[in-house]
Amino acid sequence: MSAVFRATITNQKSTIVFHASLTTQNKSSALRKASLFYLVFVMFSYTTGGPFGLEDMVTTSGPGMTLIYLLVLPFFWCIPVSLVSAELTTVMPVEGGFYRWTRAAFGDFWGFLAGWWNWSASFLLGGAYAVLFTDYLVYYLPKMTWWEHYLVSLALIAVLTWINVRGIQMVGQVATALEIFIFVPVMTMIVIALFHWQHNPFVPWVPPHQATFKIFGVGLALGLWLYSGYEQLSTVAEEVENPQQAYPRALALVVPLSIAAYFLPTLAGLASAGNWEKWHTGFFSDAARMIGGPWLGTWMTLAAMVGNVALLNSTILTTTRMPFAMAEDGYLPEVLTRKHSRYATPWLAIVMSAGIYALLAWQSLAQLISVYIWLRSATTVLTVLSAWKLRHTQLELKRSFTVPGGRAGLLYVVGAPVVMALVALLGSDRFGMIGGAVAIVVGPAIYWILRHKSRVAKT
Repeated sequence: MSAVFRATITNQKSTIVFHASLTTQNKSSALRKASLFYLVFVMFSYTTGGPFGLEDMVTTSGPGMTLIYLLVLPFFWCIPVSLVSAELTTVMPVEGGFYRWTRAAFGDFWGFLAGWWNWSASFLLGGAYAVLFTDYLVYYLPKMTWWEHYLVSLALIAVLTWINVRGIQMVGQVATALEIFIFVPVMTMIVIALFHWQHNPFVPWVPPHQATFKIFGVGLALGLWLYSGYEQLSTVAEEVENPQQAYPRALALVVPLSIAAYFLPTLAGLASAGNWEKWHTGFFSDAARMIGGPWLGTWMTLAAMVGNVALLNSTILTTTRMPFAMAEDGYLPEVLTRKHSRYATPWLAIVMSAGIYALLAWQSLAQLISVYIWLRSATTVLTVLSAWKLRHTQLELKRSFTVPGGRAGLLYVVGAPVVMALVALLGSDRFGMIGGAVAIVVGPAIYWILRHKSRVAKT
């Protein structure tokens, strides 16, 4: 028999009971759990992966504003979210994480939206990461045709899907190897660049003649995207050894590491290579070539490709547990709860999600961030509000970690992300405003359709 975590939470509409196995039930189909070491690398590869992708902030918001964003935004976004996630994981270390926290706090409707919005957001990124990998591959194979490009993207998705079916421990091992590979050229560029400091990296503060909404709105949306996802690893809490202790410790390591991974290469690149007006997606490869020569530029390009592999690898891990958890709760077809007979992973939910990523593997990341940030902001706001609600309504639940600072600390971790989300959404461009609003509205529509079908089936 296995030890079982059990939490019963009563809200206005229903009583919700969560179960989470803390030990394996039999050796033949045991879930191989991840240690703190692998959790750190999986978390870092999902939330950060490397500095690649932030280059457009420099030309959009300006060098000075970009560096300020990279240093200041964490205190209003990922640090509060990390503290909330740490507390709630110690309360309910369950598969589905923040989706089930929201459901426990606010009921079925808002719980469903947290899960649906998060799963929908993963569609926007899963295929895009595969496309970005292949885009960098064109650097080495410039004659690649469009169909060869698409086949490479599909092959990458297929390989990483197989890795994820084998479980979080293998995902963690792959993430560790990938991130170590990325660290080496990035650190090499930083060291060489600091010895060839030629420019003031903070000048200009903002681009001249740039629209205000681009400087503060679009740039802020990019910054929030960079520092998003720290609650996401809660979805695999049951697959981590001693999650009540491991999750807070992992967050304490990953958050400062992520800040350094963004800030230091950007500072070094601007100080040595300059050319801030040319910083667009992929410019870190150009900056590395300008700083260290062709060998470093080629190495950095390869690291960028590996970074997209790491991002896609961890995205498949974290987001595919959402349809599994929602299917367990009766929102999605029960067939998605099937687990692999050997690896005990929700293999069908993983494969189905990967199939959707493959269908969208022709999109580009830059076009999707403005829509993605709407969905990510919505789930983040629900997560922090859940912490506030559960702190006041479920005092009997044991918390081995709590947000420090008492009532003021709780107000900070809830209020800061809500304000930042509102500012980012109000500053969206036209495409993001329309696309994001549509993506948000789809969630309630799906919920009421499923609810109507459920009522018809019962009559």
